[in-house]
Amino acid sequence: MLDKIKEFASEFFVTGDPLILGAQVSIGLSLVAIIFVLTFFKKWRWLWTEWLTSVDHKKIGIMYIIASILMLFRGGVDALLMRVQLAAPELEFLHAEHYNQIFTTHGVIMILFMAMPLMFGLFNIVVPLQIGARDVAFPFLNSLSFWMFFFGAMLFNVSFIIGGSPDAGWLAYPPLSELSGSPGLGQDFYIWGIQISGIGSLATGINFVVTILKMRAPGMKLMQMPMFVWSVLSSCVTIMFAFPILTVTLFLLFLDRYLGAHFFTLDGGGNPMMYINLIWMWGHPEVYIVILPAFGIFSEIVSTFSKKKLFGYKSMVFALMSISFFSFFTWAHHFFTMGSGANVNAFFALTTMLIAIPTGVKVFNWLFTMYRGRIKFTTPMMWTVAFIPCFVVGGMTGVLLSVAPADFQFHNSYFLIAHFHQVLIGGVVFGYFAGLYYWWPKMFGFRLHEGLGKWAFWFWNIGFYVCFMPQYALGLMGMTRRVNTYDFDMGWQPLNVISTVGAFLMGAAFIFQVWQIAHSIKFYKKEKDGDAWDGRTLEWSIPSPAPLYNFARLPQVTSQDDWWEEKQRIAAGEPAKPLAPLEPIHMPKNSGIPFIMSVCWFTAGFGFVWDWLWMAIPGLIGVAVCMLARSFSYDTDYYIPVDEIERTEAALRGTK
Repeated sequence: MLDKIKEFASEFFVTGDPLILGAQVSIGLSLVAIIFVLTFFKKWRWLWTEWLTSVDHKKIGIMYIIASILMLFRGGVDALLMRVQLAAPELEFLHAEHYNQIFTTHGVIMILFMAMPLMFGLFNIVVPLQIGARDVAFPFLNSLSFWMFFFGAMLFNVSFIIGGSPDAGWLAYPPLSELSGSPGLGQDFYIWGIQISGIGSLATGINFVVTILKMRAPGMKLMQMPMFVWSVLSSCVTIMFAFPILTVTLFLLFLDRYLGAHFFTLDGGGNPMMYINLIWMWGHPEVYIVILPAFGIFSEIVSTFSKKKLFGYKSMVFALMSISFFSFFTWAHHFFTMGSGANVNAFFALTTMLIAIPTGVKVFNWLFTMYRGRIKFTTPMMWTVAFIPCFVVGGMTGVLLSVAPADFQFHNSYFLIAHFHQVLIGGVVFGYFAGLYYWWPKMFGFRLHEGLGKWAFWFWNIGFYVCFMPQYALGLMGMTRRVNTYDFDMGWQPLNVISTVGAFLMGAAFIFQVWQIAHSIKFYKKEKDGDAWDGRTLEWSIPSPAPLYNFARLPQVTSQDDWWEEKQRIAAGEPAKPLAPLEPIHMPKNSGIPFIMSVCWFTAGFGFVWDWLWMAIPGLIGVAVCMLARSFSYDTDYYIPVDEIERTEAALRGTK
């Protein structure tokens, strides 16, 4: 009996690698510490009522952001481990299988479990406030979306210490991802972790499309929406069309592995190229899904800190929606070298070049907005200015890759690695950092320390260029992606050493950001009013942090920068808009069903990974029971009375 237990434990837990053992110990100690703190300070009820069951979009947004920062740490550590392995020829810091696992999890975590939740966090915090709404269209679904994402991410991440991580690459091409190439459990963790999280992402996309189209403040027309809201709309429309493709693709791969189907196996009549087409029909729109909201963030910041109306508003809207549309017609440029034929290559080369045009339009609009503006170089503005040259270089190298004959040289090389990191870090990460710094006072009522923020800024930027510029040269020298070692005579070591130094500089930048947050909390200095940056849009018209109901009175919007123009009118001596009388505010009640349902999804996914139907089937039954319970829930909302609104507003605004 004891021998069977030991055998099961050796299969269940990942053993034999000191790095993984260290991770297991640190995770165990962290869990013990969290449980101890919650128990010692008697915070379990607070955690359940205030956070785990909350349907408040602002709290959900904060939970998304916390999760994304944790995933940034995990994905960043993976990146540093890879750079250490590649710093010198024939290094044996990571064995080949462990290296493959790390570069697979690094890509998945950074795109799906870091960038996506950081994006959704900003959606939740900002969009309802910018459109003058009191919540999102479907608060219950919003909570379910977060917990589906969270437990999907946890299911994927637990593979690092239980069962084994996937090692077939972040897009899991067959036949490597089929049972013949990946007989272990890692690929099943990949399928179910992404599948569960992806359903939550699709629900978020639907929720925010409805919120933006149906819940804008009275008088706010589509062409009066803030540019960030337009970027969210374009991103969420893309999510609605792209993520069902991912769901179907992963389900077909699951059928191949679990039931012996042959959708993607040549020996059974399938075709792995079908998988590659399907995954990139999702994958390339996904790149634009995460970059479009960053464009909206930059638009808000440039306008605010240049003290000018955004230049070319209509052209910006057209550019955003054009990118959303054209993103579905570029996927085949990822396999120019796979024999699709000259006509197919020419079509996708042309569409890839076309999509660069609306992207360039936005860059010129930001530059013209700054032209002759009274620019204030705060931390958010510094990230925005740094983004422009970085993204321009990334965009130009993307156009180079779109030239099909040239791509035969660049394909699968470190030139490509440098390109997409230049776009995704220089665009997405820089953009979301800018957004975090910009809206942090709105979330928490205090600014982050500017001095430490600028140290982090310079370490991030210098480290980025030191890390990725040498990789363009390495690609042209013949270094291919996915290699875990190389020979001394290749001549790649000097540039790899430089690249590794840059990666550690970015790691130091992350430490500065953690220090910045801790320092700002310790030396808390509350903002005097809700308008931390002398902003232009509606979120700055209410106290910070915003009350539960956001707006005591729904704003009446008459122009694009309505709050800015209202301040200008008051400064000119004109009377403020008359205030409507307060009325009771309708709000949704908290619910524990989203959390419980997501735990059931996690249970079902874990059961399918291990082929434990005794666990998977009860998990699915639990999902069905939660859906049934929700359908019979009638006491789901309440009204905040006028006297409570008055007390809250008086306390927030510092009046009696």
